[in-house]
Amino acid sequence: MSDADAKGHEPKGRWAEKLAQKRERYEARGRVYRILFLTTGAIVTLGGIAMLVLPGPALVVIPIGLAMLSMQFAWAENVLEKALEQAEKASNQASDLSRGQKIAAGLAIAAGIAAVIAWAIIGDIPLVPYL
Repeated sequence: MSDADAKGHEPKGRWAEKLAQKRERYEARGRVYRILFLTTGAIVTLGGIAMLVLPGPALVVIPIGLAMLSMQFAWAENVLEKALEQAEKASNQASDLSRGQKIAAGLAIAAGIAAVIAWAIIGDIPLVPYL
């Protein structure tokens, strides 16, 4: 029985359904596999957290690590569920933008990139660090 069934409600969204299916397969695995899987999940999550201040795709890596940890821990499943709900809300809000808002956002991003490039050229900042 999964945590979602124990709480008395079905998991929300397509990602939650996929995780529930993966949890069933995970629970059928041996103890050594699960320990290695959880250790890997912890390392991936900690690496994602480090990427919040270091270069890297933290907003991609953290949910992957949380998904791995959610196979065993209810707290990780709760955090992941909240993060996925927020991501879905942001996606819905982005799709609800008007064409003009999307164009304005694209122009703002392009202007930001141009500003960084101009700053690098004018300020003589190397784009590739010296080795």
